[in-house]
Amino acid sequence: MGPYIEVRRYEEKDFPAISQYDLPEEQAIYTSLPSLVVETFQKDIFNQPFVICTDEKVVGCFVLYTDCIGNIYTDNKNAILLKSLSIDSRHQKKGYALEALLALPELVKQQYIDKDEIILTVHETNTPAINLYKKAGFVYKGEEFNGEYGIEKIFHWLL
Repeated sequence: MGPYIEVRRYEEKDFPAISQYDLPEEQAIYTSLPSLVVETFQKDIFNQPFVICTDEKVVGCFVLYTDCIGNIYTDNKNAILLKSLSIDSRHQKKGYALEALLALPELVKQQYIDKDEIILTVHETNTPAINLYKKAGFVYKGEEFNGEYGIEKIFHWLL
């Protein structure tokens, strides 16, 4: 069993931790800083930010994109898109990302009852993330998307 974590929706009280978030440059090319995630949410309600916490400290962040029309990676109107998953560099290598991914299907079933699939994309050169998503149970079916920064592999989790 991994570390104890709580995965919950972002709240205003999380902003100080989000604004102090540390992400190395070599990782920042693959994801969005949580402060930008929150800024995007304020402009687009379909971008729902979540935080990963342990001992009431924010250690990670991600987005669930809920608009079926804006999900360009699938024709499944009941799919939800996982975006911008990251762990603050001061808390990496402790198993928090894997535990959050393992908790994700139940979280989606509880909060988005109309959803039956989780989709995510990962840049083809981001081997650590690819391995993490596979370890968590996401499946790569050979589908790819030519994104703004190169080839993105599309991963699926059927609920």
